[in-house]
Amino acid sequence: MRKQVAYLGPKGTYAEKAAHILSKLANFQTPIFVPCNGLHSVIKSLAYNICDAAVVPIENSVEGGVTATLDSLWKFPEIFINKAIVLPIKHALISDGELSNISEVLSHPQALAQCSEWLSENLPNAIPLPTNSTSEAVNMVKGSKFRAAIGSKSLIQIEGLKELAFPINDVPGNCTRFVLLSKESNSNLANIASFAFSLISNKPGALLKAINYIADFGFNMSKIESRPSKRELGEYIIYIDLEINNQNNIANFLELKNKLEPLCNNLVDFGSYFSKNIELN
Repeated sequence: MRKQVAYLGPKGTYAEKAAHILSKLANFQTPIFVPCNGLHSVIKSLAYNICDAAVVPIENSVEGGVTATLDSLWKFPEIFINKAIVLPIKHALISDGELSNISEVLSHPQALAQCSEWLSENLPNAIPLPTNSTSEAVNMVKGSKFRAAIGSKSLIQIEGLKELAFPINDVPGNCTRFVLLSKESNSNLANIASFAFSLISNKPGALLKAINYIADFGFNMSKIESRPSKRELGEYIIYIDLEINNQNNIANFLELKNKLEPLCNNLVDFGSYFSKNIELN
């Protein structure tokens, strides 16, 4: 049976590129790719069994964690990360008009943030307008002489527009980690273990005690991030990525979870998986 893979659409987004690469790495045979409108829709399509898998961005080297993805993983604990790739991100300014006439710039909020300095220097009077995706933004500027979009150069050919500037991202090494999600936990080799927890007590040293357990097991944290629980002010969920290697393997991670659980009001294991860097042509 062919797998249906949801991703942040429409066609031409970096998420679509990631979906094709991750599906190949997962050995999906002739998958059916399903573009969705917004990250919440992508993950809900998996959570509600509309699709078999989903591909979403989870972290950017400039803007940090993708909050919609992190919040959804906490909300749907039956979903696991199976694989991850890191893609280099190079944004172009795309339009039907000329640079001197641009008064509005459309794109996904992350893309707008990743190009904020360039926009401030080159289009200081242009109004940034958020959209659901870079591809949607490019589609919305067709036929307009005063609107431009931020997106991948591949979108220029799809929509028949022109490149006004490239690259425009503020940081040359800008990259995004995309993850493949499913309802099956991964049992293959892993180099990352991801999880999140909320503490039972909000007392001095409570978080330090949990972090000390991680240190006692010798794990290196490649990421630690907090998000509000949305239940009350001052209550947070802690998201952590640990490096998995020969010395600190999955068995040690399971022991660590057992040690942490008495400290936690809730602990959600997002899965152990392999992440690799990808070079795009």
